[in-house]
Amino acid sequence: MKTFKILSALLSYPSDDLIAAASSFGVFLEAEAIVPPAHRRALADLIADIAAGDVYDLQERYGLLFDRSKTLSLHLFEHVHGESRDRGQAMVDLKATYEAAGLEIAANELPDFVPLFLEFLSTQPLEAARDLLGQPSHILAALGERLGQRRSRYRAVFDALVAIAAEAPSRAAVEALLEASDVDPMDLKALDAAWEEEEVRFGPGTQGQGACGQETLIARLRAARRKVDPALTHQNQGAPRHANP
Repeated sequence: MKTFKILSALLSYPSDDLIAAASSFGVFLEAEAIVPPAHRRALADLIADIAAGDVYDLQERYGLLFDRSKTLSLHLFEHVHGESRDRGQAMVDLKATYEAAGLEIAANELPDFVPLFLEFLSTQPLEAARDLLGQPSHILAALGERLGQRRSRYRAVFDALVAIAAEAPSRAAVEALLEASDVDPMDLKALDAAWEEEEVRFGPGTQGQGACGQETLIARLRAARRKVDPALTHQNQGAPRHANP
């Protein structure tokens, strides 16, 4: 499905290739109609912004949002495990799931990176993809709300993902994630302190299962193993960049 690859590309590190391809994204989104119309309109604003943008300005904006703010991390397990040892095993399991499905990680990207997860979903049947997307939906919803507080057009991607997901996020779980201190990315001292904090668990039922339901997510990913088109293999070098849809 092109839709998930487009959403993956929109959350990837901006490049000249992404800018060149962006103008065609709307055609695929309209054709597949997986994203509801209202969310497609919001995505159109982000797509137009990227298509007309300067690559260096786009890269700077991306870095300030996603690389310097812990609460906007695009790594799903960051919001559950932090830097604990449990995160390492979760990464190993998720990587094995991708590889069992025929999706090879061809770069030094972590398996829980949202754009990579979306590329995996693009290889799955729609209903299975929607079901899998529902597992971390409250993380995606919290990310969308934080981006909305910054008036960032990137919010449109997360709002679209939540709309596509088979399971609506628990409001209590979203609120628990939003309780984490949201540090100004320009405050370097505060950023350093935030990254040095001990592991934080969010939401109810964290004993034995993180707030994003990562055990459930991994179990469902394991159950979703299928042969996929080798052409959809994740290709990435250096900073996160994804193949064009």
